[in-house]
Amino acid sequence: MGFPENVKRNPTVESDTIIGAIDTGIWPESESFNDKGFGPPPKKWEGVCKGGFNFTCNNKLIGARSYGSDSARDTQGHGTHTASTAAGNIVIGASFNGIAKGTARGAVPSSRIAAYNVCIPNQGCSSKDILAGFDDAIADGVDLITISIGQTSAVALDNDAVAIGSFHALQKGILVIQSAGNEGFRGSVASVAPWILTAGASITDRGFVTKVVLGNGSVLTGKSVNPFKLNGTTFPLVYGKEVSAKQCDEEAAKECIEGCLQDNLVKGRIVLCDDFVGRREAFRAGALGSIGTYEDVKADVTFIVPLPGSALTKHDFSVVQSYINSTKAPKIDILTSEPIRNLDAPRVASFSSKGPNSIIPNILKPDVVAPGVDILAAFSPKAPPSTIPSDKRSVSYSILSGTSMACPHVAGAAAYIKSLHPDWSPSAIKSALMTTAWRMNVEHNPDADFAYGSGHIDPVKAADPGLVYETVQDDYVKMLCGLGSNTTTIRNIFGVNVNCSEGFKINPKDLNYPSMTVNIGSFESNKSIPFSEKFARTVTNVGRANSTYKAKTSISSDYSINVNPSILTFGELNEKKTFEVTISGKFTGKMISAALEWSDGVHNVRSPIVVYID
Repeated sequence: MGFPENVKRNPTVESDTIIGAIDTGIWPESESFNDKGFGPPPKKWEGVCKGGFNFTCNNKLIGARSYGSDSARDTQGHGTHTASTAAGNIVIGASFNGIAKGTARGAVPSSRIAAYNVCIPNQGCSSKDILAGFDDAIADGVDLITISIGQTSAVALDNDAVAIGSFHALQKGILVIQSAGNEGFRGSVASVAPWILTAGASITDRGFVTKVVLGNGSVLTGKSVNPFKLNGTTFPLVYGKEVSAKQCDEEAAKECIEGCLQDNLVKGRIVLCDDFVGRREAFRAGALGSIGTYEDVKADVTFIVPLPGSALTKHDFSVVQSYINSTKAPKIDILTSEPIRNLDAPRVASFSSKGPNSIIPNILKPDVVAPGVDILAAFSPKAPPSTIPSDKRSVSYSILSGTSMACPHVAGAAAYIKSLHPDWSPSAIKSALMTTAWRMNVEHNPDADFAYGSGHIDPVKAADPGLVYETVQDDYVKMLCGLGSNTTTIRNIFGVNVNCSEGFKINPKDLNYPSMTVNIGSFESNKSIPFSEKFARTVTNVGRANSTYKAKTSISSDYSINVNPSILTFGELNEKKTFEVTISGKFTGKMISAALEWSDGVHNVRSPIVVYID
């Protein structure tokens, strides 16, 4: 992210910044939450430490609450991981069993944390508990909220607990950052409310590989997080179908389906399974190790294995199949994982949920992307690192992937900006992160803006964005009215006393949003659709008092963009200027990905412009 330890900071304000983490709780004894060097909690803090039995808060972890269970202590690891990513201390020498060893730190290590456990193991996170967590976090005095949980798919805003809770937060000047979801396909983004900052996930330039060595000397490179070191050179290799119970059919046996492997036949052997999920059954049966393939595993996700194991590409897996079929006594070795450099990073992770927005088609989601693959952060020693319950290992730091991991990166960046600009509104902070994000490589991300939104965050540039798009509560309410929301619903759910008259409605595309998006309907493949769409926007000067910004737009034979006025001249800070953007052309494909950039020679304020069809 270009966010080194020595970035400019405002330590006093950063120490007064409180991040509310609504998740699976927290592990208070983690070094990432040690309060050495911290003074007392900020005076504005009105929260409590109700973490349950044997749970102690401190001057770093200043508050904890739990809903639905009797403890805020994290037994799943997820909440500890996300909280430490956003605001964990600087911890030297952190690693997962020696893998990824280095310095772990949150984006704002001097900030305080308040944890709200709204999830019950094996039961999920109920809307009732999520809303209670929001209400308490708001009343406690947090400055922003990070929440890496939500629906698996988008739902109507008045039925979305996070959308409702975050609207209440907005009313108190609190920005909410939420993960986009992990479904990965087009139109799957689950966090869709425009008052939320929605985070998608990107890969980083560090990955992990696990090499396997066949008895004939061939070396194949697979993926996993494998800290195990086998004591020897090579070990017997058997195919799942050779060591399975008779009641399992051939396909189930090849895949090492649960209950198929016979314990007495796999002991001391490494098992080949057609599906990498077979590692679970190999572990249960007591195998020495497991080799699988990417068949049902995303190639950019690396899983922690409960036993020595590696996932191979289909091609390399077929090499092992040929070897095992042609060798009388096949043998194999699985090496400890090692780091590699991902040369195509950052790229949007395959699992990261993408737009378009199924609930509000004229609002682009996700808003931004941030690192979300192979992230090392604090973990609960009570949680199995491989997610397999019978894995009894205990670790203090672990490696996870998901938009859940991207969300606290963005939240930490938002807290950093707030520490430098304490008086900025939630929409100003959100705008700063969006308009300074850099557009990613379209060749690596064919879904373009639907995959990365405004782009990959750049926290240092976001601290000085030049211009911001301010959006206030009434703007969002007008949009809700424009969407056809019932007046009673808005009053009851969002707590706003409003009458959705004709003068109090706007099309979502006219919301003063840092991106510009419009859906122009359906498309017939044998026709081109002429279109002309207009966006009205207002920017606020937060850069230099006397400044002049000139508009620059993307150019294409498919469209033309007109900006009126094309020059904005400011004479003072916080001055506002309004302009209109018109994009016209003939639509012949699925999506037009364009952009407007305002520049004063120092700041570049970029907004994506997206025109698309259903």
